[in-house]
Amino acid sequence: MEPDDPQGLPNDVLIVEDDAIIALDFEDTIAGFGVKRVRTAGSASRALALIADHPPDFALLDVGLAGGNSFAVADKLQALKIPFVFITGYGRDMRLPPPLRGTPMLTKPCTSDELKAALRRRPRCAPK
Repeated sequence: MEPDDPQGLPNDVLIVEDDAIIALDFEDTIAGFGVKRVRTAGSASRALALIADHPPDFALLDVGLAGGNSFAVADKLQALKIPFVFITGYGRDMRLPPPLRGTPMLTKPCTSDELKAALRRRPRCAPK
């Protein structure tokens, strides 16, 4: 991992989002914050391949993906001790599997200020 930038933002962010328009919006917003590298994946399998190739400093995971969810990605990130937040349109009351409970969550739509704050805080992984 590269050191953080002076604003406290990660240098490499992975966005896992299956809606291309939402993914592009997140990507543009995060790049606009000055993050050096922003990558997107529309599926859990693609995200896992990107993580294997080059682990990110932080990840933003949509809970519900077409044909599944992002829980396998979350498990991999936890194993690698890479911080992440879930983002969901289901609301904050969404039930997560026990190993992922306590993971920070943003609701869609979120403001750019909420998103920037999440990147700055870079919450630690939920305990296994």
